[in-house]
Amino acid sequence: MDGGEIAALIGAGAFAMLVLVLAVPILRLRHTIDAATRAINDLNDRTEPMLRNVNLTIEGVNTTLDQVHTSLDGVNVQLAKVDTITGHVQNVSANVANLTTVVSAAAANPLVKVAAFGYGVRKAAAARRGAEEEREVKAELKARRRAGRR
Repeated sequence: MDGGEIAALIGAGAFAMLVLVLAVPILRLRHTIDAATRAINDLNDRTEPMLRNVNLTIEGVNTTLDQVHTSLDGVNVQLAKVDTITGHVQNVSANVANLTTVVSAAAANPLVKVAAFGYGVRKAAAARRGAEEEREVKAELKARRRAGRR
């Protein structure tokens, strides 16, 4: 055996030792990877039912939101009808106010004239009564004077 073969034998032995030294951490790493794989599988088994429940909840929420949307559409239609009715009531109120103004103006003018006429009649009647009383008093005074002269 010459020096090259001995060096090759030493190199082969060193390589075999290296392989044996590295085999231990690789085996330990394999156990760690197996444990991580089991943990991931366990986590997957536990989260799958939760995700199904979350999907069912989201579907329920979506159904409820669709119903709310439908209800809001109905409410919006009814509000549009109420707006129309309110506009019509506003027009009717304006027409009634105008009609009241016209009737008030039409009725007030003749009522003022009737009141003035009534006042004038009362004044004339009072003046006439006063004039009649005055004539009676004058006539009685004349009669007394005539009677006193005779």
